[in-house]
Order: sequence, then structure tokens, then C-alpha cells
Amino acid sequence: MTSARILIAMAALAGSAALLAGCSTATPAASPSTPASASTAPSTSPGAAATPTPASSPTPTPTTSPSTVSTTACATSALHVAVPSGAGNAAAGSAFYPIQFSNTSSSPCTLYGYPGVSFVGAVGGSQIGAAATRNSALPAKLISLSPGQTVHATLQVVDALNYPSGDCGPVTAHWLKIYPPNQTAPIYVSFTAQTCSKPKTILSVQTVQTGSSGS
Repeated sequence: MTSARILIAMAALAGSAALLAGCSTATPAASPSTPASASTAPSTSPGAAATPTPASSPTPTPTTSPSTVSTTACATSALHVAVPSGAGNAAAGSAFYPIQFSNTSSSPCTLYGYPGVSFVGAVGGSQIGAAATRNSALPAKLISLSPGQTVHATLQVVDALNYPSGDCGPVTAHWLKIYPPNQTAPIYVSFTAQTCSKPKTILSVQTVQTGSSGS
């Protein structure tokens, strides 16, 4: 019996050895490899993104324009005003005189529109009759006066004898009170003429124009 057991044990050992030998020769299956993504880029958080630097704009070169002379309205104090009585032109019961405005300042200035004109009894005195009406025969335009330059506005003086004496109340005036256009300070100019003390149209004035007279 002992010999039989020994044989069985040896057979069992031989079988185990054969089984172990078979296991050692088996080729293990290769585990599949996971290919890396061909074009996978690391994700970048928005905060890490580079902020593009804006290109600096070149400073534009200012265009050179012709210099513009800055002028202001001629103040009364900047003007000499004259009404040469010898320059009057008579026509159809009226006489026409240039009211001359001369720039006596050292800077250019402008005149635009109508002067205000009336007869007065004296310098600083009361107005006689009606003030000058506006004659729109010529359009108003901006007139520039250089220092020393003279321009004019034509004044029409109607013969007071054109009106009946009772309607006119004729008197002799010796002064004109003249406001340069758009000014509130007057200038008094010696000028003698017959006028009406009642509100009749004796004086009429045009807009300021270039030149020292209308001729």
C-alpha cells in the first residue's frame, strides 16, 4: 500500500509540473493602448489668454489753414464819424450825404447794417422830429475796416418845404445824433438843415457800404 500511494503522489506531482509548464509558455494577450489625441491642445482659461496690445494711432498732423483775422464790431469809441455837407447830391426834393465812419483804432473791426440817425437841438439835446427811416435799397453786408479805413452809409435829407408848414412845423437843426450800427453810444455831428418838428419823414438812411462815399 505504501508503494501505491507513493506512485499516486508522484503522478500528481508530475501532472502539476506539466500544468505549470503549460501556463509558463502561454503568451499573454496584449492590452490595447489608448492612442493620444493627435491635436489635443491644453485648454487655456480665459483669464490666462494674452490680451492683444492695441496699435497706437499716430497723432494727426494739423492742417495748416490760412490765418483768419479775428474782428469785432466797431465800438463808437473806435470810430470817427463825419457828414461832409458839401458832398450832398440834390435830387427830387432831397439831398444825399455820406455818413463816413473811419476806424481810428489800431485794430480791424466790422460794421453791419444801419446806423441810427436823428436831428437834435444840441449835443446831448432832445430829438427834433422823427428819427431816420431805413432805406432797404442796398442789402446789409458785413464790412471790415482796417485801421484808418473809411466806409459810409448814405443819408437822404428830404426838403422840409415839401410839406405844408402846418403839417411840418419847420425848424432849423444844427446837429445830427448818429449811432454806429449795433452800438448804444452816439456821436454828435455838426450839420445844419431845415427839418420838421412834427413827425414827418425827413431823414432816411441806407446800410453801411464800402468806400467813403456813394459816388
